[in-house]
Amino acid sequence: MPKPNNELLIELFSEEIPARMQAKARGDLARLMSEGLKDAGLSFDSLESYSTPRRLCMVMHGLPAGTPDISEERRGPRADAPEQALAGFLRGVGMTRDQLVEREDKKGTFLYALIEKKGRATADVVAEVLANVIKNFPWPKQQRWGSGSLRWVRPLHSILCLLGGKSIIVDMDGVSSGAVTNGHRFMAPDAITVTGFADYKAKLLKAKVMIDQDERAVMIADAAKSLAAAEGLEWVEDKGLLTEVAGLVEWPVPLLGSFDPAFMAVPEEVLILTMKKDQKYFVCRDPKSGKLAPNFITVSNIEASDGGTIVAAGNQRVLSARLSDAKFFWDQDLKGKLDDLLPKLDDIVFHEKLGTVAERVGRIKVLAGNLADVVGCDKADAERAAEICKADLVSNMVSEFASLQGVMGRYYALEQGEKPEVAGAVRDHYAPKGPDDACPTEPVSVAVALAEKIDTLVGFFGINQKPTGSKDPFALRRAALGVIRLITENNLRVSLVDLFGDLSGELVPFFADRLKVQQREKGVRHDLIDAAGDANDLVLLLAKVAALTDFVATDDGVNLLAGYKRAANILAKASGDHGSPSETHLVEDADKALFSALSSIDDEVNAAISDEDFGKAMALLSTLRAPIDGFFDHVMVNDDDAVVRGNRLAMLSTFTAAVNRVADFSKIEG
Repeated sequence: MPKPNNELLIELFSEEIPARMQAKARGDLARLMSEGLKDAGLSFDSLESYSTPRRLCMVMHGLPAGTPDISEERRGPRADAPEQALAGFLRGVGMTRDQLVEREDKKGTFLYALIEKKGRATADVVAEVLANVIKNFPWPKQQRWGSGSLRWVRPLHSILCLLGGKSIIVDMDGVSSGAVTNGHRFMAPDAITVTGFADYKAKLLKAKVMIDQDERAVMIADAAKSLAAAEGLEWVEDKGLLTEVAGLVEWPVPLLGSFDPAFMAVPEEVLILTMKKDQKYFVCRDPKSGKLAPNFITVSNIEASDGGTIVAAGNQRVLSARLSDAKFFWDQDLKGKLDDLLPKLDDIVFHEKLGTVAERVGRIKVLAGNLADVVGCDKADAERAAEICKADLVSNMVSEFASLQGVMGRYYALEQGEKPEVAGAVRDHYAPKGPDDACPTEPVSVAVALAEKIDTLVGFFGINQKPTGSKDPFALRRAALGVIRLITENNLRVSLVDLFGDLSGELVPFFADRLKVQQREKGVRHDLIDAAGDANDLVLLLAKVAALTDFVATDDGVNLLAGYKRAANILAKASGDHGSPSETHLVEDADKALFSALSSIDDEVNAAISDEDFGKAMALLSTLRAPIDGFFDHVMVNDDDAVVRGNRLAMLSTFTAAVNRVADFSKIEG
C-alpha cells in the first residue's frame, strides 16, 4: 500500500456533465495531470480516474515529497566574445558575468554557467499544474457564468485537492480548493470533509454517490436483469445505452415499467428507438417468443420512499405520450403507399450539381438493373427496389426518426404487398455503413446497395468533389469500403473499370488505397496487395493476396523471394531482351537443373493460374527454390563466354517471368 502522504486526490465538482463527455473528460484529467507532473520532474506509481454526472475525480499514488535538485552546466560563448553575444547568454541563464567560470579546451577559452536548481515541494507543483489543467481543460463545449472569466462545461462549484491528507490551495476565479465535497444532490446534499481517497469513496457511498462509473454500470445491469427475470422477461443489454445511463445517475435505482400493449402494433424498431433515444429506457423481450415485451426499465437517480411506484408511473405517462406520437405517424403513413411519396423526392436537392433525390433514384434504378446479372437476381425486382428505396425519406415516421430510413421503407413495402426480397433491399441498400455493419447477401439487396454507392462515388468524383487529406464530407471512403465488402463478401466477379467507365482511372486507384486500409486492419501486408496486381477484379486480387500471404510465411517462400530479388538485380544491370534459354548452351549441372525445373512446371503453373488456384501455383513455384539456390551457389552468371552468359541471363529472365505470372514479386518487401 502506498504511504498516505504519497497520495494525491482531486475532485472537480460542478453542475451536471453531459454523459457523452464524461469518459473523455476523466481521461483528459488523468492525462493532463500526469503529463504536467512528469514534465515538472515528478513520478508516481499508479493513477485512477472516475466520473459521475457532477464530478471528475482522480487519485494518484506514489508521489515523492518533491522534485529532485538539478545541477546543470551550460556552455556559453568564448571568453573574448563580443559584449552583445555575452549579454544574450547571461540573459538566458539569468546570471551575471562574475558568476560564470572560464575553462580552456583545444578550441580556446569558453565561459560556463553552473546552474543549481533546488527541487520544489510536490504540493507547489500540484497546485501549479492543477490550475493550468482547469484553465485549459479541453471540453468540446464550455460556458462562463456569473461575472468570472473561467470557462467550464457547466458551472464549477468546488475543487477538492488533497496531498497526503492536507489541502493544497488552488483558486480559480473565486472557486477555491479544500477538503470538502458534497453528496447526492437530493438524498444527501450536505458538505462532506474528507482526509483521503478511501475516506472520500466511503463517505460518498454513504451519501448516496457511487464514484466508479463501471461499478454503477454493473449495478444497473444486474438489477435490470433481476427486475426483468422476476416478470418472466429478458433484459436486452445495450452497452452504449448502459454507459450513457451510468453517466446520468450518481445512485442508480432501476425500475420496471410497462406500456399499453396496443402500441405493440408499431414496428419494434420504432418502439426501441422511442424508448432509447428520448427516454433512455432499456427494453425487454419475451424469452419464449423472442418478441419485444410491453415493458421497459428506467434508471432513477433517487431511492423513493414508495419503492419507485410514482416515479415509474410518471415515466409510463411520458412514454405513453411518445408512443402515441409514433403510432400516429405509423398509422398516417399506412394510409398511403410508397409510390405516393415519390413525387416529393423531386423537391429534395441531393446536391446542386447532382440534381434531386428523385433524379438520384432514377440513376440508382438503372444501375441496379444493369447489376442484376452480375449479382444473379431478377432485373425487375432490382429496379423496383431501387425505385422505392428512398421513398420513406419523406414519410412521417422517418421525418421524426431519421435513423429509421430504410427500416421503415421495408415495413411500408411489405404492407403494400411488395416481394420480401424487394422490401429487404429497401432496408439494406444503405448497408454496410461501417466495418461492423452486416453486409447484405440477398442478391436484390446487393444490387441496390451497390448501385446506391456507385452512384455516390461516380457522382462526386465526376464533379471533382473527392476526399482530400482527412476531409471527406460526402463519406466517399465509406462508400468505397461498402462496395469492396459487397463485392468481396459476395464473391462477385465484376470489373471496376466497367463499373466506373471514364472515371475508372481515378476510382480504381482510390479503391486500391481503400482496400489496403481495410486489409491492413485484418493484418494483411500492403506490399502483398501491390504485388497481387491492380484492383480491377477485387475477388481475384484478394485470392492472390491470400495465396501470397501463406507463401511468404514459409521457408520456401522466403528463399524463393530472395532468389527472385537476386535474379532481378542481375537482370537490371544487364540491359536488353534476353529471350528464352537454349538447352544446347547449358554447361553446368546447376544450369541444367534450373532449366529442367522451369520447363517441368511451366504448363502446370499456367493451368493453375487459369483455374485461379493460386495456392497451387505458389506450391509449384516453391519447387524452384532448390534449383535457383543451386544455380547461384555453383554458377557464375557473368561467364566470360558471351553465349553462356546470355543463356544464363535468359534463364534468370525466364525464372523471374515464371514467378511474376502469379504476382509481381518485385513489390514484395523483405
